[in-house]
Amino acid sequence: MQHYSLLDLSPIPEGKTTADALGATADLARAAEAFGYHRYWLAEHHNMPGIASAATAVVIGHVAAATHTIRVGAGGIMLPNHAPLVIAEQFGTLATLHPGRIDLGLGRAPGTDMATARALRRHLAAQDSFPEDVQELIHYFSDRSESDAVRAIPGTGTHVPVWVLGSSLYGAQLAAYLGLPYAFASHFAPAMLEQALSVYRSSFQPSAQLKRPYVMMTANVCAADTLAEARFLRSSQVLAFARLRTGAPGKLPRPTHDLDTEIPAPVMAQVTHALSCSATGTAHDVQKQLRSIITTFLPDELMVTGMIHDHAARVRSFEIAAQVLTDLRQPTKAA
Repeated sequence: MQHYSLLDLSPIPEGKTTADALGATADLARAAEAFGYHRYWLAEHHNMPGIASAATAVVIGHVAAATHTIRVGAGGIMLPNHAPLVIAEQFGTLATLHPGRIDLGLGRAPGTDMATARALRRHLAAQDSFPEDVQELIHYFSDRSESDAVRAIPGTGTHVPVWVLGSSLYGAQLAAYLGLPYAFASHFAPAMLEQALSVYRSSFQPSAQLKRPYVMMTANVCAADTLAEARFLRSSQVLAFARLRTGAPGKLPRPTHDLDTEIPAPVMAQVTHALSCSATGTAHDVQKQLRSIITTFLPDELMVTGMIHDHAARVRSFEIAAQVLTDLRQPTKAA
């Protein structure tokens, strides 16, 4: 493992506002930079009462301006919601303002429900143009000729690193074919992780951006000074995910000691499986669990995430995780 990074969904806790959430995101990003995290990514979700990062490029600019050295990016932008030129201009602008620090992860899902997807796109196309859109976007970041009819300004010549995100074999195959780094959403959809990484690594074709396969996977982390406290803090994320699965999304719930009475057993089984790529407990517990994940899947980079209601406890959790990951990381040359 070469790097460890952080995914922030900019959660809006119960009792707090979107302004509170965005302020907490900037504060956490500054802490993550101090803790040694390599990247700080945000994700595009729409019509979600508990997530404040819908205007993802804007929030990335907010975070990049609040920090100095950490890479900041999208994990990801849901490309079917946008024209590639618009994203090229947005991220070209970010890369111009913060050179050498901006990443662009691209997803194929809408990141929302279909009614909201229609509101975003107005006219939903029947065909899947994701592979062509990814290549078009990469082209806008290249050193294009001034004679080209359409250019991204800013954007041309910025060479923003593009990643393919996924939770199935589709993204793995596309990333391998295009020679792009691949990030797997194992923090909420781990079922096909092993197979997807195998497909990506075995079929990878070198490109101008990347000479050899580069895999990042994600894991949930909830760390605290005691196991009981960590389990209590993690209950917010479990309850939020259960509510999402049952069609009742909301703000990030306050933690509870009694999840079993709030979540029906069949739903809890689904949530437990979806969030199985996780580490919870003290530094010792988290180190043991993350070591097992790293040893099993051999990621080039591990990105951790975690939804904790109390901001100070969330910062402390990522501080403990950073200490653990520093010990687990092998001293290899950065990619």
